[in-house]
Amino acid sequence: MVEDLLNSSPGLQNFGIFFLLAAGLLLVVLGFVTYAILAERKVMGFMQLRHGPNQVGGRWGLLQSVADVLKLLLKEDTIPKLADKPLFILAPVLAFAPAFMVLATIPFTDKLQFADIGVGLLYYIAISGLSTIGIVTGGWASNNKYALLGAMRAAAQMISYEIPLVMSVLGVILLSGSLNLNEIVHAQKDGWFIILQPIGFIVFFIASVAELNRVPFDLPEAESELVAGFHVEYSGFRWAFFMLAEYVYLFAMASLTTVLFLGGWLPLPFLDFIPGAVWFAIKFSLVVFVLIWFRVAFPRIRADQLMEFGWKVLLPVALANIFLTALIKELIGLF
Repeated sequence: MVEDLLNSSPGLQNFGIFFLLAAGLLLVVLGFVTYAILAERKVMGFMQLRHGPNQVGGRWGLLQSVADVLKLLLKEDTIPKLADKPLFILAPVLAFAPAFMVLATIPFTDKLQFADIGVGLLYYIAISGLSTIGIVTGGWASNNKYALLGAMRAAAQMISYEIPLVMSVLGVILLSGSLNLNEIVHAQKDGWFIILQPIGFIVFFIASVAELNRVPFDLPEAESELVAGFHVEYSGFRWAFFMLAEYVYLFAMASLTTVLFLGGWLPLPFLDFIPGAVWFAIKFSLVVFVLIWFRVAFPRIRADQLMEFGWKVLLPVALANIFLTALIKELIGLF
């Protein structure tokens, strides 16, 4: 019956196909989150000279993350008595939904992309900023001073570092002449932008770590100061949604970094027989590894250092990079 309905309506058929593809992407992302958590714990264990998870799922602990997810699903879902219940329930969804929405514009290969939007980069930046609303809502609705402090920290941090993040990609836009992510990848045929835009890449990468709330910029959670920050009152499935949003953004930001600065699916000239999807996966995995490495290597910085670094260092450097890029492009045009 459903198949007959799809065949009788092309529009509905297209919607059904799109829905299945979106569900497939969600499964891929959930698989990534499951094993990114395991990989993070194993890499951190290796760097800290310990084993990490090694019991559930055999020698490598391959089912440890699955067991943790099942534990979260079975935990009691509590809501504080004085919390704003509607907002408390809505906040995790507001944090997660934008994280999944931005994946629509990421071109994983030249043939694998959900929405080839002319202003795909602008769409990504605009939608990703909405997660701040979910974090602030959760902190406010919890009616807890630690949660509210964490939410205010998150708002200040994410707004402050959003500006140098946007400024850092303007050099990429100047060189590619487009906001379309596919065209940005194709513009790197003669050289990846990590080589042509090293300053922009450094600013972008540092700002992206701050946007992800990861060490050394994990002040919104800061276990030693705020217990667990903005999600201190959350448990079970709702807490899992916040953590899912964090790791989906890790997936999205690593993908965006690969597209903007590492040539996306484009191969090295002498290794062009390797499929583009494999190249994307290799570059993507390298970015994820570096993000995990940062968590092990750096201590958390103070709140005042965080704000000073964003406004007094990253922003001026990003502006200088825009000026240099425009100047060099103009000089090249003259000659």
